[in-house]
This record gives sequence, C-alpha cells and structure tokens, in this order.
Amino acid sequence: MTEHSDFESSPDAYRVKLDAFEGPLDLLLHLIRKNEVNIYDIPIALVTEQYLAYIDLMRELNLDLAGEFLVMAATLIHIKSRMLLPRPESAPDDTEADEDPREVLVRRLLEHQQFKAAAELLHERETVRSAQFTRPDASVAAIAGDEYEPELEVDLFGLLAAFRGVLERANRRPRMVLPPEQLSIEARIHQLLSRLSETEACGFEELFGDGDGSKPFLIVTFLALLEMIRLKLIRVFQAGSFGPIRVYRRARPVDAPHPIGDPQT
Repeated sequence: MTEHSDFESSPDAYRVKLDAFEGPLDLLLHLIRKNEVNIYDIPIALVTEQYLAYIDLMRELNLDLAGEFLVMAATLIHIKSRMLLPRPESAPDDTEADEDPREVLVRRLLEHQQFKAAAELLHERETVRSAQFTRPDASVAAIAGDEYEPELEVDLFGLLAAFRGVLERANRRPRMVLPPEQLSIEARIHQLLSRLSETEACGFEELFGDGDGSKPFLIVTFLALLEMIRLKLIRVFQAGSFGPIRVYRRARPVDAPHPIGDPQT
C-alpha cells in the first residue's frame, strides 16, 4: 500500500476528474432510468431540477466540474423555458414551429446510448472478467434460484444517488456535539481497506457508520471511496438497476493509476 504522503490529504485540495468517470449525457441517462420515463418524452422540468441538484452536490464535494456539465445545465434551462412558453399558432406546413424543443437533446442521448452500448460490448470481449475479479454470483444464484438478479457495476451517478441518501438520513438523526476531527482522505482510505480486509464485501452505507456521523466525515469517506475506485483498489456493484450497493476489495493491478499527489504521476 502506498504511504500516506502519496495521497492528497485535504478534501478541499482533492478534486475528482469527472471525465474519468461519466459526463453530462450519462447523468441525464441515469435520471431518465431512475425516473422510469420515456426518453422520447422527457419531463424536462423534473429532470432539470434533479440535474441541478446533482450539480450542487458535486460542487459541495469539490468535484472538478467540466464546462460541459454547466453547458448542459444551461441547455436544460433553455429547453424548460421554451416549453413553458405558449405554442404559437402555425401554418400546416410550418414544421419549425411544431418542433419539440427536446428533439435535439433526445437525438444526442440516443446516439450516446448507442455509443456506450458498443463500447461496453467491445470491453466485455477484450476482458476476461473472471481472471480479473470474481464475485460470488454463481453460488448466490444457486441458492436464490430464478429470482436472483446479477449485480451490475455502479457508475458515478449511482454512487452520488446513494450518497445523497446517506446525507439525508444523517440529517434526520439527532446531532451530537463532538470535538471537530480532521480526518485526511489517505487515513480514511487505510481505514476502509482495513475494514474490507475483514470481509469479502461490505454494504455501501455500512462504510459510513463507523465515524461521528458528521457531514465532513461522510464527505471524506465518499471522496476516499472515489479515490479507491480510481486506484483500482475496490469495485462497486449494485443488485439490479437501483438496488443495494456493495463494495468489494480487489488486488491492485500493476497498471493501476498512481495516487493523486504522487510525484510519479
């Protein structure tokens, strides 16, 4: 394991590069799936509100928001404002007036969805997952029978959604007045690795329950998990599309990225 000094210790200085995870179109597709809506009939007001809430959370976490996320936010607000305006009466052959403001966005989402599906197919063909990492799907499926749903790898926005749930539940609990504790990201990584070494896997929410429950502690834990994913120290899977999330420790491969702040990067 890398020494503590190899990590960027301050949450304020630590910035996750979102382009290493997902982009704004991925966030929109995540919201469409989560709300179970038709991609051809996006409820633009609802999706815009939720998209902006994710932007606020990413800013609070000091995630490195690429400009394209903000451009998409402006695009959604523009589409929303156009849909709120009364539709002008148009001549029978006036196709421009009848165009749905969401049409260009829908085309982009469909193209992106097709591109991602093709990329994932190529990745599956090139990588023998069982040689990299094995999850107990086969043994669990044998016990659970036909009702068992295999786990899916979680994307960034699935993790953000789960983390929002952690924050909301923490806000509902009575507050405890404790002396402030400065916990570095690298120290939290070592704590989490120690916790995961005791068991094959751990529930995502369980990893937030061994501290003081304060918001700074929760944020440091989440940023530590993102860094551990980037460093290929863990893999995170979910039962179905929006089921419980579990975190698995993995042997770090030789091609894993260096920790942020490492002089070798």
